[in-house]
Amino acid sequence: MTYDLILRRGKLITFDPEDSEPVDIGIKDGFITAISHNLSESAKVEIDLASKLVSPPFVESHIHLDSVLTAGEPRWNQSGTLFEGIQIWGDRKQQLSIEDVKNRALTMLKEQAAQGILFVRTHADVSEPQLIALQALLQLRDEVKDWMTLQVVAFPQDGIYSDSQNEMLLEKALEMGADAVGGIPHYELTRDSGVRSVKRIFELAAKYNRLIDIHCDEIDDEQSRFLEVVAAEAIHTQIGNRVTASHTTAFGSYNNAYAYKLMGFLQRTQINFIANPLINITLQGRTDTYPKRRGVTRVKELWQNGLNVSFGHDCVQDPWYSLGTGSMLDVAHMGVHICHMTGREEVNACYQMVTSNGAKTLHIEDKYGVEIGKPASLIVLDQPDAYNAIRIRNQPRYVISQGKIIASTIPATTNFSLTGNCI
Repeated sequence: MTYDLILRRGKLITFDPEDSEPVDIGIKDGFITAISHNLSESAKVEIDLASKLVSPPFVESHIHLDSVLTAGEPRWNQSGTLFEGIQIWGDRKQQLSIEDVKNRALTMLKEQAAQGILFVRTHADVSEPQLIALQALLQLRDEVKDWMTLQVVAFPQDGIYSDSQNEMLLEKALEMGADAVGGIPHYELTRDSGVRSVKRIFELAAKYNRLIDIHCDEIDDEQSRFLEVVAAEAIHTQIGNRVTASHTTAFGSYNNAYAYKLMGFLQRTQINFIANPLINITLQGRTDTYPKRRGVTRVKELWQNGLNVSFGHDCVQDPWYSLGTGSMLDVAHMGVHICHMTGREEVNACYQMVTSNGAKTLHIEDKYGVEIGKPASLIVLDQPDAYNAIRIRNQPRYVISQGKIIASTIPATTNFSLTGNCI
């Protein structure tokens, strides 16, 4: 057999320090067809990786591509709060067009791909009557499918029951082809409306056979307890692995007695969790004096209790977060710090939260991973292990999507001379 591409002497990522023998990876027709310590066959293209790290690609579990690259439009978020961000976006989205959303989102997807991200779940605001953001992202999903897998969540940014037409718009978004149904129960007008919104989300997911991803308790208020409602619905419907609770930052403010009880319920559901370390630590704790809360959910405890946790960037240069590049290694690096996950096993876990755990959240495990028979979507990192990948945070040396090398980055070279002659 002649392969299309062979990666020679690559070190498959493993969290076992004893398992480090290099392998050759044979790729043909967009799939991984061989993994061997010494492939004798040839290929049209061969690359000697010289023991560089081969990893499944990064997974962006939670981003808002409809709002990326709009920071300062029409004004900056001076308070730095979630709620001022929502107000600013409410003004900015009045000027949306399909071309505007697609251009900004495509720019971001290319930047993400260059950084090794090949699977992205984006939320699309469906609280505006024309559903412009949704239309744009659904079109883009189809246009990039040959190099990027894009999931679109129908997200009612302003709440399902805060306006008489929002429930209809949410269902229309699912009819148009959104991959998942979302919600924001803590932003509904009352606790009762928030509970009602969660129940409606589960009804719509069942009706249209969609995944669920809810912005849940993204607030410092310890009385915001919609996660228990999500858990109850997941238990009753038995679809926990198709359900995701995003943010859940109030979980970090719950008293420990209640949190302990809730954790037991969550273990019965096996729902997925997404934390967004960069944005959570930025938006939350804004009303605190001192001590200030970190404003992130109980990532370490969820992980220790066997629940699937992944990380997202959430926002990149938009009304909620004016910084960011889209790098999932930046996200994992922040997660290591604010979640107190600095032990070696914990750092490895944070790497998994931007790779395999994200694949589980997106429900794409059947086409994810460096395994024979899987699509040849992988990245090559110029680091020996996950720990150093997070510590140094270089861009991947190669990004391969469905068998094609779509990005390569030449590492920077620094010359140093104490005599001042380093030119």
